[in-house]
Order: sequence, then structure tokens, then C-alpha cells
Amino acid sequence: MDGVSFSIRARDKVGLVGRNGAGKTSLLKVLGGVADPFAGVVNRTGGLGYLPQDPRLDGVDDQIPAIRHILSGRGFDEAMTHIEKLRLQMEEDPSERAVERFARAEEQFRVDGGYSAESEALRIAAGLGLEADRLDLPVGALSGGQRRRVEIARILFAGSDVLLLDEPTNHLDSDAKDWLLGFMRSYRGALLVISHDLDLLDEAITRVLHLDRYDDASLGAMEEYKGTYTEYLANRAKDEIRLAKVAQRQAKEIDRLQTLVDRFGAKASKASMAHSIEKRIVRLEDTKVEVSKGNRSVHVKFPPPPPPGRLVLDGVGLAVRYGDNEVFRDVDFALERGERLLIMGLNGAGKTSLLRVLAAERPPEEGSFRLGHNVVAGYYAQEHEGIQAGRSILEHLREQVPHAADPDLRAIVGAMGLTGDKVHQDAGTLSGGEKTKLALAILVAGRHNLLLLDEPTNNLDPGSRRAVAEGLRGWPGSIVLVSHDADFVRDLEPNKVLLMPEGTLDHWAEGYLELVELA
Repeated sequence: MDGVSFSIRARDKVGLVGRNGAGKTSLLKVLGGVADPFAGVVNRTGGLGYLPQDPRLDGVDDQIPAIRHILSGRGFDEAMTHIEKLRLQMEEDPSERAVERFARAEEQFRVDGGYSAESEALRIAAGLGLEADRLDLPVGALSGGQRRRVEIARILFAGSDVLLLDEPTNHLDSDAKDWLLGFMRSYRGALLVISHDLDLLDEAITRVLHLDRYDDASLGAMEEYKGTYTEYLANRAKDEIRLAKVAQRQAKEIDRLQTLVDRFGAKASKASMAHSIEKRIVRLEDTKVEVSKGNRSVHVKFPPPPPPGRLVLDGVGLAVRYGDNEVFRDVDFALERGERLLIMGLNGAGKTSLLRVLAAERPPEEGSFRLGHNVVAGYYAQEHEGIQAGRSILEHLREQVPHAADPDLRAIVGAMGLTGDKVHQDAGTLSGGEKTKLALAILVAGRHNLLLLDEPTNNLDPGSRRAVAEGLRGWPGSIVLVSHDADFVRDLEPNKVLLMPEGTLDHWAEGYLELVELA
């Protein structure tokens, strides 16, 4: 984009929307100070809270308790450490100076609200579905969904004047979503949010910024719409119709003028007229209206799986621990050819940990598992760990199918809506939705007969979600699935349910659908 200006004030609740790849996440990174703009200035007033699409907590010590990380939102973690050091110094040297320094620091901590801070942090964490005993654990022992909730809790606890949230409801169950929606409705600062969660956009947003970018080679433009997301959709549809008519009229006028140039250009007596008409054509081209393509349609077709033996996957006595924290133990299950197993459980119950064991990403502390005869497993990681910065989209696919020709690889990613020069882009710079599509393309490129899928619809727009479900619905291979998306689970029609962390195996029943979003 170029020359884009807008402002967000206190009490504004703004949704940033646009097709996948339009640049929404890139813009939010600039607004949040993570990336620099090529030109222009971002002015921020007051404290800033920025939630990236995939918060990794890379700069946080894995051994820090989760509650301390939340308290760091207001600097209370450092204040507590400082007070503890002063207390130890006072015990070693109970001089008047040491006692005074400790008393002064403790009084400042009390005045700043330090003694009530932990209860407030616990309240926010509880609203997001984090139980108090989880917060005593080091952040490195938490699941991906729990770490994301801890980071959201830290940002909300900080009491920032400006909140920039990129897909804040990812990994949240329905209760946590409801709590976050209530928080956003009552928030008095300036809020800018990117989300594919239509309920959030409709209930918490009072204004929409539409980032309109025709394709990856075009400059984006910003259009503002007042009202809810539903009202935006209606008004945007009217604008699309109007812009399409303007574009059609412009194209006809350009064609008419070009016909005149072709007719008069060869005649010396008409040369000056033809030249004047060409200038008019250039002016029209410069102001030409381009109608947005919207989200590119996605077509997902998994290749026929190579035939495996009857037994596809067998797990016996599986257990996972992180330090002293036992996530699950004594988990037994078996999966046969063509079966679909849904793993259910609350955040932190070990769903992702179990999938990582089955994908050979980490060994179990106890027990074992084995793949059946001629079984080839493909793993979709929730946090896209397999996508590496510094390598292009084509390079990722070429590693999966090294002997495939470039046109064949382009066809695979093109079906996912990743086309043109995009295939040469550094995968580390892709948006969350584009990384999801690349990860799915890698699965499509492989000849798998067992898919291990960890929240495969996160970051996808509704149309892409439906396309992925359609591609998997009739696929005859075996699937082990973790998902909070009830519609997606319904479409995949699982045969079995594994309830974590107990490891209880049950036959699928429609009643489990009501628990999917809660789990």
C-alpha cells in the first residue's frame, strides 16, 4: 500500500478486513512497531498491547512461571524480584539504610497495586480458560493454546491504551471466546483486530477498515465503513457492484479511444489528434478502477492414498511429562484402515503432545506406538513448525516431492490460492492463513495414507475451511484430528473419540459435537 492514512481513537473498535494475502498482518506488524514502514509515520499515544498471529514467546525464559509472565505486563515481575533481593539484603545486613530501602520499595509496590495484581491476573486468566494450577507451571511446560492464552492475558492485564490483536480467538474454546468478546465490548481504549471469527467481528466491532488489494502486484487502498461487520458486508457488496460498473465504463472508453488512435495515427494530418487522445488514455489508465478479486477460491484434492495394512496405528501405554508436570499416562488406542479418530480434551490435556509423539516429533516418556504395514504419515503442526523462514514456497514443496517439475508444484499451491510470484516468496513472511495453505499443500503433495491434523482450519477464511473439509470428506485414508471447529468435525465424520488426558476411547456420537468447541 502507499499513501494510506487513518486514525483510531479511544473507544473505537475497528476490524481490519481484506482477502488473504492483502497485507493485514503486515500492516499490523508496522502499527505494532515490529516492522518499519517503507514510508510514512505511525503515531501512538499511551501504552500499546500487540498480539501477533503466532505468539511464540521466543524471548521468554521457558522456566518462568506463567503467572510471572502475565504480571510482567505491568512490570510487577521485576518489582517482585527487586523486593525479594532487598529483603535478602536486609536479612544479611539489618541496618537502618537496608530496612529503609526495603520499606520504600514495598510501599511503592503497594501504592502501584502490586498486592492486588495477582488476583486481577488470575481473574483475567480464568476468563480465558486458564486454571490457577496451570499458571504455576513454567511457560515451557504449557501447550501452544495455553501459551497463547497466557500472552493474551499478559496484554489485557497490562491495561494498554491501544490494543492490536491478530486472530485473538485462535485456540480459544467457546467460553473463553465469550469472555473475550465481553472484554472487547467494554474496553475503553482504541482497538484494532484482525479475525476470521465472524461472531467476534459482528459483536465487538463498530467500524471496519477494508484493505482492498487487487492482487499481489497491486498497491492496496483503504476504505472505511461504519457499523457492524454484517453492515459492512452489505455496504461493501453495493460498492463492488458500483465499482464494477465504473470499471466497465472505463474499459469501454479506453477501447473506444484506442480505436480512434489506431484509425488516425497513420495519417500525418491526424497525428496531433491521435497524440492528444493517447494522453487521455494514459490519464484514464492512471485512474483506472480495479475490482477486488476477493479471496481466491481454494480447491483441495488429496491424492488417492497408497493401500496400507488393516492396522494403521497402534499406541500402548503412552505417557508424556514436562519436568514434574505429567500431562497424560497409560493412553492406549488403535486405528484401522479408513478410520477417523478425534482427540478431545481441554487446553493442556495433551492433545498436541500426543500428535507430536505420533508424528515422531518427540519421544514418549513411557509406552510405545507403531505404524502399520505400508503406512505413510503426514503431520500438520498447529504452529507451523515445519515451515522455515528463508525458504520459498516452492522449495518447501520440492523437499516433499524432489523429482516433481515446477509446473506440477505450482499447480498444487495454485489450487490453494498461492499463485504467480508468490511461490518464490520467503515462507517466513507469509500471513497465518497463507502458512496454513502452504502446510496443507505440503500434505497434498505427499503420498500419505495417514494424516495427523492439529487445528488445520486456524487462520483460514470460511470459504477455505469449507474447501479443506470437502477435500477430506471423501478421502479414503485414515485421519487423527484435533480441532475446535465443530462444522469441520461434522464434515469429517469421525468414527472414534479419544478423550484426554484420561485416554478414554469411545465410538463417535453426535452428542460429542456440542463438546467440540468447549474442549
